[in-house]
Amino acid sequence: MSIFNLAVILMGFSVLEPGFCCTIQDLGRRGYQHQGVTQGGAVDEYSFRWANRLVGNPDGAAALEITLGGLVLEAQREGEFAITGADLGARINAVEIEAWRNYRVLAGDRISFKTPRTGLRAYLAVAGGILSPVMLGSRCVVMREQIGGLNNRGEMLKAGDYLPYETIKPYLQREVALRDIPNFEAELELGVILGYQHRQFTQLDTQRFFNSEYCLTAHVDRMGYRLDGPTLKPQTSGIISEGITLGAIQVPADGKPIILMSDRQTIGGYPKLGSVFSLDLYQLAQRGPGAKIRFVPKDISIAQVQRTLFQRDLKYFRF
Repeated sequence: MSIFNLAVILMGFSVLEPGFCCTIQDLGRRGYQHQGVTQGGAVDEYSFRWANRLVGNPDGAAALEITLGGLVLEAQREGEFAITGADLGARINAVEIEAWRNYRVLAGDRISFKTPRTGLRAYLAVAGGILSPVMLGSRCVVMREQIGGLNNRGEMLKAGDYLPYETIKPYLQREVALRDIPNFEAELELGVILGYQHRQFTQLDTQRFFNSEYCLTAHVDRMGYRLDGPTLKPQTSGIISEGITLGAIQVPADGKPIILMSDRQTIGGYPKLGSVFSLDLYQLAQRGPGAKIRFVPKDISIAQVQRTLFQRDLKYFRF
């Protein structure tokens, strides 16, 4: 083993307490859905990308998705990390720290997370990325498919795990501008791009959907968010199964819409009204049962412009 490889192995975080649910995520496993492999990846893409940008990583570098807190890590070597997403009361040792900026960590320092104040999921990115095994071009964990992660078994972190990383540059303090930090307590309005199957819904149903308030049920996870509210009745009860895109609004037999998320199934046979704009999904991913939602139509050209501007902001971020 070379000195370089040995140094990389010795650098990392030890997991002292795994928390409620913490997994390794990146931007997902692309190009395998036709083979039945779920995309996976961070459910809050906005926060995930910003976390990596704050430590100078490529957008898709592996990071931690920390759901509901409780995680405690101990640094084995000096490094640099950033926290974005939900406010889970993060601390370095006993000192509380803010999200949406980066920090230097020294050997022996402990990073811990309490319970949510706002939002559900925080993201911790470390300079150099988490060096877990790559499977089908990705390091992301999909628990129901038992793929990804430290042992490639699709597992959450557990006490005693070791998260190797490689810090290869000096530390420079960075933080996201206040205007770019989302408010996870604001009223939630999601843009919807209608799909070709929207014609299977009557005009009255479509208007009812856009003029009504829906509520998140207790059935919310990385696979999908079930809604409670006015029912929708497509003119056909089923379709030939087809591939499902991120954010698809699927309407099963009970008429209650389901918004499909990162760990969604690869195909489905229920009609779909359209899809939630991908950059709006991050706000949904940070809401729990009981949250209220309204939907508005979004033109695809406007969505494309917003996506382009977001990518530009990340690319030209200055600190």
